[in-house]
Amino acid sequence: MLITLGAVLGKHSLSQLWVLATLEIVFYTFNEAFCVLKLGANDIGGSMFIHSFGAYFGLAATYFFSYKKAIEDVRGRCEGDYTSQLVAMVGTIFLFMFWPSFNGALAADFAQQRVVFNTVLSITSSCISACAISRLFLQRLDMEVVLNATLAGGVAIGTSADIIISPGTSMIVGALAGILSAVGFLKMSAFFKREINLHDTCGVHNLHGMPGVLGGIVGAVTASMSDASFTSEEYLQSTFPKLEEGRTTAEQGWYQMAALGVTLGISLISGAISGFIASKCGSVEHLFDDKEHFAHANYEIEVIEHD
Repeated sequence: MLITLGAVLGKHSLSQLWVLATLEIVFYTFNEAFCVLKLGANDIGGSMFIHSFGAYFGLAATYFFSYKKAIEDVRGRCEGDYTSQLVAMVGTIFLFMFWPSFNGALAADFAQQRVVFNTVLSITSSCISACAISRLFLQRLDMEVVLNATLAGGVAIGTSADIIISPGTSMIVGALAGILSAVGFLKMSAFFKREINLHDTCGVHNLHGMPGVLGGIVGAVTASMSDASFTSEEYLQSTFPKLEEGRTTAEQGWYQMAALGVTLGISLISGAISGFIASKCGSVEHLFDDKEHFAHANYEIEVIEHD
């Protein structure tokens, strides 16, 4: 839901957000249960089930939250300033440090060390490549890229973090994710806003959507070749339980791709349905402004002059 919130942030009321969050939990749980229990897909870090689902659910829902008015935001409230970006940098540092534990928390004991190493290598590579793209396009470091695209490697490695055994592969995945995300923030956001009126407040498509899809594809490829990733047949079957029923690793790869397709389909359809319902449960007069949501708070600033 936090990922979804990034797409609709500033365009909803609290009642609308409550309805949207409640509905998303239902659809999210259904999607993961179907993909894990029926398709037998493995997504240890949530590239597909968390990041891609949350992003595309929010992107579909945002079309029902005054997107045209948001695009025409003449007051410029949907922009960060020095203070907000400084605070966000603290959050970025924490995410960078703790993403390995996020990806590895649910991993089996024999795979946790591998998940941590792969995540560290991937997210470090995405940080380097994202900053390089920013310098290449703008000759400077863009704060939106630094605060977001540098984390893309942690998203992209999520599905395959417990399968990949080559450090170089993890670094390539991270570098590709950083490039994809940085180009998204620098070029694609404006393109989508202009061509299809997509207003994505925090750029979740660039940080979670596209890197999550990349992670799902990488997970499918690595799953199809996972015979070489485990020294024990027991470990392999523990990672992909459906192999005990006679499924081959090549078939597992295709089921991983099917899980990615199902996730994208359910997230987009359910996001549109939920966005439509939530949009009828309240309204917002002023976008990107908290005053009307917290009317009891004192927003007056007293200026004290000193001699």
